[in-house]
Amino acid sequence: MDLLSIRAVGEKRVKEFNKLGIEQAEDLIRYYPRHYLDLTERASLSTAYNNDMVLVACEVTRVFPVNYGSPLKVVKANCTQDGYPFNVVWFNQPYVAKTLKTGEYLFYGRVSNKYGLPTLTNPSFEPLDRNYRLKGIIPVYSLKGKIGQGVVRKAILEALKKVRIDTVIPDEIVRKYNLSSLARAYFDVHAPTDMERVAAASERLALEEYFVLISAFKLIKGGKEDVRVHSYNVTASDVREFTARFGFEFTNGQKRAVNEIFENLHAPTRMNRLLQGDVGSGKTAVALCGIFMAVKGGHKAAYLSPTEVLAYQNYAIIQKYFPEYKVAYLSGGMTAKEKRELKKQIKDGEIDIVCGTHAILRKDVEIPDLAFIVCDEQHRFGVAQRNALAEKGAGTDTLVMSATPIPRTLSLIFYGDLDVTTIKDKPKERKEVITAIIPEHRYENMYEYVRTEVERGRQAYFVCSKIEDDEEGTLISVNELYESLKKKLPTVRFGLLHGKMKDKEKSDVLQAFKNKEYDCLVSTTVVEVGVDVPNATIMIIYNSERFGLSQLHQLRGRVGRGDEKSYCFLLMGSESETAIERLMTLKNSTDGFEIAEKDLEMRGGGDFFGTRQSGKMLNDIKNLRYPTSVIFMAKKLSDEALCGRYDVETIQEEAMRKYYSLKDVVLN
Repeated sequence: MDLLSIRAVGEKRVKEFNKLGIEQAEDLIRYYPRHYLDLTERASLSTAYNNDMVLVACEVTRVFPVNYGSPLKVVKANCTQDGYPFNVVWFNQPYVAKTLKTGEYLFYGRVSNKYGLPTLTNPSFEPLDRNYRLKGIIPVYSLKGKIGQGVVRKAILEALKKVRIDTVIPDEIVRKYNLSSLARAYFDVHAPTDMERVAAASERLALEEYFVLISAFKLIKGGKEDVRVHSYNVTASDVREFTARFGFEFTNGQKRAVNEIFENLHAPTRMNRLLQGDVGSGKTAVALCGIFMAVKGGHKAAYLSPTEVLAYQNYAIIQKYFPEYKVAYLSGGMTAKEKRELKKQIKDGEIDIVCGTHAILRKDVEIPDLAFIVCDEQHRFGVAQRNALAEKGAGTDTLVMSATPIPRTLSLIFYGDLDVTTIKDKPKERKEVITAIIPEHRYENMYEYVRTEVERGRQAYFVCSKIEDDEEGTLISVNELYESLKKKLPTVRFGLLHGKMKDKEKSDVLQAFKNKEYDCLVSTTVVEVGVDVPNATIMIIYNSERFGLSQLHQLRGRVGRGDEKSYCFLLMGSESETAIERLMTLKNSTDGFEIAEKDLEMRGGGDFFGTRQSGKMLNDIKNLRYPTSVIFMAKKLSDEALCGRYDVETIQEEAMRKYYSLKDVVLN
C-alpha cells in the first residue's frame, strides 16, 4: 500500500519517513517502538541519580541559540521542575533550537550531575498538552531528521486500520496451537494499555518473523546435490606430516576436528561443515589441514575472509605453511590490471590456493577444479554469499568457520544444513585475560596504569562503540577519543583506526602497531577479529554496556596472545543493574559459548541479527523483547508447515519475497 494513502503522511513528509526506512504503509506497522513511557512514573530530578534514564514533566524557561563555535553544535535550554532548576543540552542537533519553545514539555533522557546543575543530555521531548496529562503507556520511536513522535504515532495508528494483516502460518497450525491474532499483536505493540500486552504482542510478532525466516532458509537451502564429486588422494599419514609444520601439538579438539574433516572428504557425500571455536582455539590450523588434503589430492582450494586486513593475514599464513604450492591473493583494493592478470592465472589453473575477500565471489573469477572452500568468520557473510562461493565448483566441500560462539538456538536457524564441529579447549600457551569493570571515577587511575605499562614496552587498544547516532549523548566518537587521549597521555604514541578508512590505510596502521611504531591503538570494532599483536596486553572498551557480550568476548580475545599477563577493562557509561549484571557475566566467564547463551537470554534474538545497508530482514524486531523459546517454537511450526501436509504456497511466496533481504542477514 502506498505511503501517501496514509493521511498523516503528506508529500512533504514522505522523504522524512523514507529516512526511517519506511517506504510503504506496511513498513509503518513494522516500525516498532524503541521503548515506552509510562506516564504514571514521572521522575523528580531533585532525587534522580547520575546516569538514570528519567521521564520529566517540566517548564522550559529559555532556549539558547545554537553554539556553532563548538564542533558539536551545542543547543542548550534552561528548565524548571516544580521550581527546581536544571539544564538540557543537545549535541549535533541544531534543529532543536528552532523546534523547542518556552512552555511545558515532557522530556525523556539521561541525567548527568557532572555540570553543577542536573543536566539532561540529548533527551527526546514533546509539548506537554492535554494528551499527556492522561495516564497511559506511550510508545517512543527512533527518529531522524525533522519528523516528530506525534506524527509517527498518528501515521502508524492510521496504517493499523488500513493495512491488511494476515499470518503466514497455516490456519490449521494457528488453530492447533491457539495462536493469538497477528493484527491484535500489531495493535498492542503500538497502542498498549499495559506492558503485559506489549510482552505478549512482542512474542507473537517475533514468532511470525522467525517462522518466515526459518522457512525461507529451508527453501533456499533445499534441493542441493550432496553426492561426492571430488576424490582425495591423501592419507592420514600425509596429514600427520603436515601438522608437524606447525611446531606445536594439536589440542584434542583440533585433532577431533581434523579427523572429522578427513572422514568427510572420504565419505560418499560432500562435506558441509561448520567449525566453531572460541577465541584462540586454533581453528585456522584445522582449516589449513583441510586445504592441505585438497591440494595434496591434486585439487584447488579457496579461502574467503570478510576484510582485506584479515584476508591478507590469512594469505601470509598460507604462504608460510604451503611453500611448495602457488598461493594468490585477490581483493577489491587491487588495480584493474592486477586483477585481470591474476584472474587469468586462476582460470588457467596456475594457482593452487586463492585467498581473498568478496572479490572472489565475482562471476568473472573462475576457479577450475575447485574442491575445497574455507569461509572464515562466516557470520559476517550473508547466506547467499556463502552459497555463491560453493557454486563456483561442482560438489565443493565447504568448511565455514566462526570465532563468534553462536547460541544453539540461532545455529538451528543459520546452520541447520551443516554438520557442526566445536573446539572447546584452547592451546595451553594461551593466557587467561583478567577482566575488570571500571566505573567513571576510576578512569584516571586506569590511564595512569596504561602510561606505566607503555613505559614497560607494552601496548594497548582503546575501543569505541561503532554506533554513530547517539540519541542520549553518552557515546564518545573514535575521533574525539583519539584527540582526548593524546592530551591526557602526551608521552604515548597513538594510532587511529576505523571502518571508514581505506583498506590500505587500515593495513598500514595495523602493521605499524605490530611494529611498535604506536604504543596504543584507538579503534572502532574493526579490531574485533583477525588482529594478532602478541605484545598488546591491555584492551579498554568504552560504553561496554552497549555491546553484545559475545562481541566483548571477541574484543577481549585480542589480548592475552603473548607471554605477559593481560587485562580487559570494561568502561561503563551506565551503572544500571541490568548493565552491571551483563558485564559481570563476562567478568566471571571465559567460555564463549556460555557467554553467548547468556547474551541471547538477556538481550533477545533480534539484536543478534544484523543487516548490511541494503537489507532490512529482522532489522525491525531488534526492538522487541521476547524469550528464546519463541525461536524454538518458530522452528517447530516451520518444520510442521513444510512437512508436506499443508498448502505452503503462501509461505513460499512470503519467504521468497524476503529472499533479497536474506542475502544480507548476518550475525552480530
